[in-house]
Formats: sequence, structure tokens, C-alpha cells
Amino acid sequence: MRAVADQFLQSVATGIVQITAIVEQTSRRPNAPGSMEGPWAAAMRKIAQDRAALVSLAVLAVIVLACVAAPLYATYVSGTNPFETNLNGEVMIGGVTHPVLEASTEGLGLGVTPIGPTGAFGPYMLGADNQGRDVAARLLYGGRNSLLIAGAAALLCIVLATFLGIVSGFFGGLVDTILSRALDVLWAFPIYLLAISLSIVLIAQGIEIGPITIKSGSLWLPVFIIGIVYVPYVARPIRGHVLSLMQSDFVLAAIGLGASPWRVLFVDVLPNVVTRIVVFVPLMLALNMMTESALSFLSIGVQPPDASWGSIIQDGQGLLYSRPIVALAPGIAIVLTVLALNIFGDGVRDALDPKSTIRIA
Repeated sequence: MRAVADQFLQSVATGIVQITAIVEQTSRRPNAPGSMEGPWAAAMRKIAQDRAALVSLAVLAVIVLACVAAPLYATYVSGTNPFETNLNGEVMIGGVTHPVLEASTEGLGLGVTPIGPTGAFGPYMLGADNQGRDVAARLLYGGRNSLLIAGAAALLCIVLATFLGIVSGFFGGLVDTILSRALDVLWAFPIYLLAISLSIVLIAQGIEIGPITIKSGSLWLPVFIIGIVYVPYVARPIRGHVLSLMQSDFVLAAIGLGASPWRVLFVDVLPNVVTRIVVFVPLMLALNMMTESALSFLSIGVQPPDASWGSIIQDGQGLLYSRPIVALAPGIAIVLTVLALNIFGDGVRDALDPKSTIRIA
């Protein structure tokens, strides 16, 4: 197993080194064979040399690939529909047929107990929940939704925050005052309180903004809520970075030479903000996944019949004593994913923005 892991990490490192070589070649100026290494090539080289970042990237790749393969697992391995109840179902284990929901033998002997982990790569590998559904299949499908919501919310948040932060810091004056005060209003609300309040209000009626309509049970509803509540936490640092860039020597020199504002924005300011934006990506992915899991655990996030890691934990809350794996499996998946994002984010930050005060919490 260790040899396989080392081989996988070696292949990941080799791929990053090859990409680094390509970026380095394209980043060199023409007719300058001895030019220095480009900033992006240098950053990718540092990431390729960071073993912790490579391990975390490998863990993320395995988790993402496993979740993407959820339909294959449900069809060819589990042979069950993870979104349909199976109260009277049976499963063959070691040549013996067992009911998916067995009569309880604990306490007063009332009710039923889901079948536990079978210990084999097949149906009900991690057991069943109180509806007779395959926990492993639901874990993979729930991971798809959790990763999708976290990624889409991070993209929405970063796009909006980047636009607001750059506009506020670059134009200044009245524009900066209005946008800063609007961000301060959002900043004043505790994150989870604001997210829970928006979810409770919108979960029943959805969102209608002009031609855009998001139904109450859509996965895009938690994407919108989570993406909006974190905008101030990204926009304010970007605004501060743009304000410092506007006072830098190269920007003042470009303005003094008569460069147009749009030229200064797209040539001098924006390229120097990109690295700060990239550093925020793994941070926002981790935070969004935690927020989505919390909302789904409270039944105001992903709605049935869809599932996420947070909703699966909520399903297993009543089985903590009899079948704890139902709640522990998605909890472990959340911990591994968030931890891998944090470690990889540290590597990206050290490579792209080593002087930054941003820390992946």
C-alpha cells in the first residue's frame, strides 16, 4: 500500500514539474534565453517541492474521483438506489440472507436496527440507515453535492468580491464609501446567523430576481446563500490590497506617464491581485463546505431527495448508539476534505503570496 501511495505521489509531482516547465518556457520573454524564472513557474515549482501540499492534493483528487464515480458504485457495486427507501429489502452476506432492517435486540426490543457494515466491497459496505438505504452510496452522492455547492459558492463569492474590492479600491471616493459601508453591513452579521436566517426565509419560496428563478428545493439556493454571506470576508482584503497598489511606485509612475485608468487597472493592478485571489480559493472551499454541512444538518440546506454530507449526519443522529457509522462516515469525509484543503491552501499561499497575512484557519 505504501509503495502504491509513493508511486501516486511521484506521478503527481512529475505532472506538476512538467506543467511548471511549460509555464516557465511560456513565461520567458522572446529573444531572452537567459531570462529569469516567471512568478507562476516559480510558484508551481515550490508547490511541487512541498510534500504536504502534494499529499493533500492527492487526497483531494481521490475524494473528488470517488464522488464523481458515485453512479458507477451505486449501479455496479451496491446495486441499490440510495434515494429510495428499502424497508423490506434483503442482502446476501457470506451466502446467508439478512434483512436490511433487523428487529432490534437492544433495550425493550422495540423497532428495527439497520444492518451494519458488511466488511466487504459490495452492497451495504458501510451498512444502511434507518430507511434501508446504502450508506456508502449515499456518502458518495452526498459528497458530489457538497463539493458542487462548495465550489460553485466559492466561485460566486470570489467573482463578486473581486469585482467589488477592485472597484472600491481603484475608484475610491464616493464609490468606495458606498461599497465599503454596504460590505460593513454584511460584515456586522455573524456568518452562520445570517446564513441560517436567509435559508429559513428562502427555503420555502425560493428566489426570483428578474429573469433568474431559483426554486426552493434547488441546489443553487444554498450556493447563492453561502456565496453571498462570505463576500465581505474576501472583498475587504482585496480592496485593501488594491489601495496599497494604487500608492506603489510603478502605478504612480504609470499614471504620471499619462496611462489611461483602464490601462492601469488591467495592466498594473489586476495582475498583482490575481495571486491574492488564488490564495483565497482553497480557503473559501473549506469554509463553504463547513457552512453547507451545517445548514444541511439543520435541514435548511440541501433538501430531500438530494443528500449532502451534512444531511447524512442528520439522518444518522438517531443511530449514534446502534449504528454510529451512519453519522461518522460523512463526518470523517468532511474532516479529511477540509483538512486537505487547508494544507493545500497553506502550500499555495506560501508559493504565491509568502508575505501575506492570510492564514487558512
